[in-house]
Amino acid sequence: MKQFSLYLLILLAFPLSANILTSPIDAMHQSYGADSKISKENIILTSKIAEKIEQDAKIKLDEKIIRVFKASKNDKTVGFGVLINRKVRSKNGVVLYIISTDSVLKSIEIVAFNEPMEYIPSKNWMLQFENIKTDNMLKVGKEIPTITGATMSARSIVDGSRLAFAIYNELLKEK
Repeated sequence: MKQFSLYLLILLAFPLSANILTSPIDAMHQSYGADSKISKENIILTSKIAEKIEQDAKIKLDEKIIRVFKASKNDKTVGFGVLINRKVRSKNGVVLYIISTDSVLKSIEIVAFNEPMEYIPSKNWMLQFENIKTDNMLKVGKEIPTITGATMSARSIVDGSRLAFAIYNELLKEK
């Protein structure tokens, strides 16, 4: 009976597992070098800050707890990673937006994707997110083209970029 219960538990839990593609720490090391020190922090947004971020990004925050990664070398901050978890169709995708201290989006990395893998954007499409200033609030169909067969994925990633930019500009950017 114990074996059956264990088997049933594993069977039921399997569909709930996320498709983890990479770790945020690995993605940060890939962008800032293996010798960079990566730290992570959870930031709890106040209602006032959350409202300001939503206003700047022109999109609603799904949660008020934000995970941020900081890369440093020789005790100097060289960049940040803002982890954004957004619904794509019916399930979530998690994207790390890697932003340098000079307010430029270096790249994006899809960390987890729970939708079918055929809806994941191609590497070529994701290259469009390199070297974008954080004051440029992107829109799907304007600055970033949609993806045939994966429009919701594209929209989720672009909306997430606006949230990441607003979070960076409000909380992380050197004033």
